[in-house]
Amino acid sequence: MDDSQLVGRVLRASTTGYACGTRSSDISVPSFGAFVQTEHEGGGLRIIGLIYAIQIDDDPLVRQLIMANSLTPAAIRDQRENRMIPIEIEVVNVGYLWHGETYHNLPPRPPLSLDPVYLCDAETVRTFTDNVDFFRLILNTGEVPAEELLAAAVKHAASARPPRDQRDFLVRAGRRLAQLLSQDLTRLNHLLNLIRP
Repeated sequence: MDDSQLVGRVLRASTTGYACGTRSSDISVPSFGAFVQTEHEGGGLRIIGLIYAIQIDDDPLVRQLIMANSLTPAAIRDQRENRMIPIEIEVVNVGYLWHGETYHNLPPRPPLSLDPVYLCDAETVRTFTDNVDFFRLILNTGEVPAEELLAAAVKHAASARPPRDQRDFLVRAGRRLAQLLSQDLTRLNHLLNLIRP
């Protein structure tokens, strides 16, 4: 894996998802709905997940700076660039890759503590999202903002494709959502509006 795509390292995990930690200076790349993967050294299991929350932990110095009468741009820059503010990124698992095969269900085991978490490259995103069966996992997960997360993931997956293929992917995703949510037209309409190009 390319270390420039490193998001952080696993703090705690279960088969449904995990949290990874990073420093505030490393937070420029990951975004809500981005595809990420963990890979344990020595194993062929790569767990694919979606970022659904990014939380900046409380820092006592920030509280003091907020209470100060005059907050200078230099103090803000110093706080953001030089201090190591811990950031926690929450990920929901949506599938895995096992020896070249793609599976759109929960992984057989969670990642281990301190396993590296990487952003998925465009090729991995395309391969994983050629089949959109992972939609059901997101829609049935109660702890995440399902509609917004699914829409963001669809947009990330579309942007990983060449421009000529993006519309076709969005149409295919919309059709799959129509099948899954045929009994909940309000939710379906909301999701279709969110992924509209």
